[in-house]
Parts: sequence; C-alpha cells; structure tokens
Amino acid sequence: MEKTLKDMTLEELWQLFPIILTPHQPQWKEWAKDEIDNLSAVLFEYAPIINHIGSTAIPAIQAKPIIDILVEISPGVDWHQARVEMESAGYICMSFSLNRMSFNKGYAPDGYAEKVFHIHFHRIGDNDEILFRDYLNNHPVAARQYEKLKLSLLPKYKNNRDCYTNAKSEFVKTIINIAKI
Repeated sequence: MEKTLKDMTLEELWQLFPIILTPHQPQWKEWAKDEIDNLSAVLFEYAPIINHIGSTAIPAIQAKPIIDILVEISPGVDWHQARVEMESAGYICMSFSLNRMSFNKGYAPDGYAEKVFHIHFHRIGDNDEILFRDYLNNHPVAARQYEKLKLSLLPKYKNNRDCYTNAKSEFVKTIINIAKI
C-alpha cells in the first residue's frame, strides 16, 4: 500500500521534497498573481489583504521554486471557518494556531507539482515578510548577501527545511529591524 503525504515522517518528506534553489523565473510573478486571484475568490467574504512574499518575489536572487503568499485577515474573522474553506479548496493545512495558519498546495506523493505554493495566514498588520521583501528589492547588495547565505546553507540542509530556515533567521531579523527604521 502506497503511503500518503500524511503518513510520511518528516524525514521522508524532506527526502521527497528537498530544498532546491533556482535562478529567478519570470513566470513566478504570474503564478503568484493567479494564485492570489484564486485565494481572493475563495476568501472574498473575509476581505483579505494578499501579497506575494518570499524569495520568488525578489527577482535579483535565486529561490526555491515555491511561491510564498501572505494572506492577512481581520482578527474578528472565524479562523476555523477560514481553515475549512481553504481545505475545501484543495489546500493542505500544515500548521494552525490562534494567530497564524499555513497551507501548502502542489505537493504529491511522487514529488513536487509544476506549481507549488505556501500560503501563510496572519492577522492584519503581522506582515514583516513584506518589509523583508521590499527591503531586498530596494537594496541589491543585501539581496545578494541573502542569496549567498542561502547558497552556503544548501549543501548542509538540502534535506532539512527546518534547519535551513532557522539558519537564515538571524539575517532575516536583522534586515527586518533595519527596514523598520
């Protein structure tokens, strides 16, 4: 019997879905726009604020070919109902808390689909990812430093997404703090 994604251990998932960095692809912007339109339709009753974030939104650097999208919704929204609607629309809930949710789309038991998305739900105003994206888009030297860091981490953490993300966190925090000034 073939395992489903939900049956796999974290280590098995990391082997099936390694971290890959590729040069920026112009189609990512269009894929993000299409997915934002889709999310806007699914979530229209919540009046979401939706943005393309992450490295695929920074044309000057290499990125994982995964489109990150930030969905900000009002604190008064029924968080559980929003989750149900996302799951009904085919998104897989990866984490759920009182203030944040994350969903994936484009993962299959045999590997990545052509289009892969990570959808991050936050409360309105919890959007440091936008500051980070905008800072790197406006400061090419910082963007190249970030790219260099990511490339240096890849050999060690290709199959450990958590460690890869944690190893970048100090750089990300530093840039966000600078951007807030």
